[in-house]
Amino acid sequence: MPDLPHQCAQKLLETIPLVMRVIRSEVRRRRFPDFSLPQFRALAFVGRHPGASLSALAEHLGLALPAASRLVEGLVKRRCMARRPDEADRRRILLELTGDGADRFREAHEGARDLLASRLARLSGAEMATLSAALDTLPLLFGPDSDSSMIRRISHDML
Repeated sequence: MPDLPHQCAQKLLETIPLVMRVIRSEVRRRRFPDFSLPQFRALAFVGRHPGASLSALAEHLGLALPAASRLVEGLVKRRCMARRPDEADRRRILLELTGDGADRFREAHEGARDLLASRLARLSGAEMATLSAALDTLPLLFGPDSDSSMIRRISHDML
């Protein structure tokens, strides 16, 4: 029997960069001249996690703390992100989107979503249902609570 987990892993490794290329292209097309994909990802992360720390953002982006700090500095200068000290620990910096940052992110996000939706519309109803079910599973495997999510799902499926 073929090693199905390895085959699926290989397909993910081949497919995710293709999807990211399309998203990157759309973000570049819609972005302001100085808006990079890492900045888009930073805005997305902080938009989903208001008050996130600089360290959490650096970890999410896979950047060293000084590089993440420079990226944030650029977004602060463009008035897209605001920094504030943590009340509980003045050494920690917390991040929030400004109105302009939220608007820029929303515009780029909506454009990328619309482009992906136009590509996905080419699928049949059955193909779309299969893809949707598979995509619903991925956060259970890779999300922040992936271990407990899978345990809950396995327990639920066994009942």
